[in-house]
Amino acid sequence: MATAAQWIQGARLRTLPAAIAPILIGTAAAFEMDSFKPLNAILAALVALLLQVGVNYANDYSDGIRGTDDDRVGPMRLVGSGAAHPDHVKFAAFGAFGLAMLFGLVLVILSQSWWLLLVGLGCVMAAWGYTGGKNPYGYLGLGDVFVFVFFGLVATLGTTYTQAGQISLPAVIGAIGTGLIASALLMANNVRDIPTDTQAGKKTLAVRLGDRHARESYVLMLAVAVLLVLILAPSRPWMLVVLLVIPACLMPAWLMINGRKRKSLIPVLQQTGLINLAYSVLFALGLGLSHGF
Repeated sequence: MATAAQWIQGARLRTLPAAIAPILIGTAAAFEMDSFKPLNAILAALVALLLQVGVNYANDYSDGIRGTDDDRVGPMRLVGSGAAHPDHVKFAAFGAFGLAMLFGLVLVILSQSWWLLLVGLGCVMAAWGYTGGKNPYGYLGLGDVFVFVFFGLVATLGTTYTQAGQISLPAVIGAIGTGLIASALLMANNVRDIPTDTQAGKKTLAVRLGDRHARESYVLMLAVAVLLVLILAPSRPWMLVVLLVIPACLMPAWLMINGRKRKSLIPVLQQTGLINLAYSVLFALGLGLSHGF
């Protein structure tokens, strides 16, 4: 029976910055439009965090029962390691999804954005379908698309819309940026797992691109995310503060290109998560300073 510490480890807390980052950016975009609503922002954060935890448990369960994690390098998996019964991990995933839907319903009621109920349902279905079901799209190389769309565009723009009732150019730029960094994090994870994923028939985008091009795509995604803020700089000069994240990108980028041992890529996951968090904080700061706190 898994211990509390193992359940916490199985939730993969290092991935949670990917859930918080779009909420910070989306809220900052709403603030710039003088529409900041603290309660809505908190509810959006709870939804994002619970969906992320749910995805992590669902991935643990689905990969575990398929044997994908039998020879894993990296954080412990509950099912793959035998620490927890598969059904218990599945129930944990559904529990997280259920709570996310509950908080999401409250957010929809407060914002009166009823069409977002369909978006929320789509988020949960996509979260489970990543590695679950008969034809998981994560095994087809589409996981990166899911991360970009749902942990980039949907999370950021949804946060802005539920507060301001509209979206803005900064919200769109920020959504693309944080989505690219979240996709880069997944790419780093999948590059590390190329040998075991190939053996298990899991054709992630990293497997399809091949080791070299997958590593290069990581660097490209970080670069595009950071440089996108230049679009906003002419009218919002303070957005250039986002460029301060560049030094933090250098080490993980170097490790991705030069780190040949699978274990050498493990630190890149945490570093990329922190980059996403720093990016979102600096993005929000740039918008706040340009608008005037």
